[in-house]
Amino acid sequence: MTARPFHHGNLRAVLLDQAEVMLREEGIDGLSLRELARRAGVSHGAPRSHFIDRQALLDALAERGFARLTAEVRSALAGEAPIRERLRKVARAYVDFAVTDGALLELMFAAKSGAAGPVRDAAARLFQIFDEAMGIPPDGNADDGSRERFKLLFAATMQGIAALVAARRIAPEQEDALIEDAMDALGESRLVRGLTRAADGVGPAASPG
Repeated sequence: MTARPFHHGNLRAVLLDQAEVMLREEGIDGLSLRELARRAGVSHGAPRSHFIDRQALLDALAERGFARLTAEVRSALAGEAPIRERLRKVARAYVDFAVTDGALLELMFAAKSGAAGPVRDAAARLFQIFDEAMGIPPDGNADDGSRERFKLLFAATMQGIAALVAARRIAPEQEDALIEDAMDALGESRLVRGLTRAADGVGPAASPG
């Protein structure tokens, strides 16, 4: 087999590109450093100069995925818009990414991000974009944790929709309607109503009672 040409300085990028292709075709279980080397046209030990083991490769893919999704969400948020429209744009970017790269998204959230490291930092940057989409809390300070819970609920909802579409459990043409229904429901949360009122200059939302 003739090795595919590459510049020594970009071998890591070539390997990650090939690993993404393998991930789409074979899933996480199909990823191996030996097969990756074969597909990249390099010696079987070459990938270990960049990834000490398979887990290091998976972590690098997860970090790359978070960086790409963060960039796509940031691009979707360009320009001014009311909070519900900003969240809708984030939802659309998130679901589009998940439908296109479902295996990569699964890997991203399966990655070990509990300890400090590049994957955790990359995930934190994505959730920081969610914070930006939500705007400033009404009192300008951190709240009782409802923002963090909302971000997790938002991500879980969008990922669930994407998973259903990718698995063909629902027709692709139903995707937009599901996103709209989900945003209508999430938009009625106390947190979003409070942020909307604050953005409109109305003041904090009244406590239910």
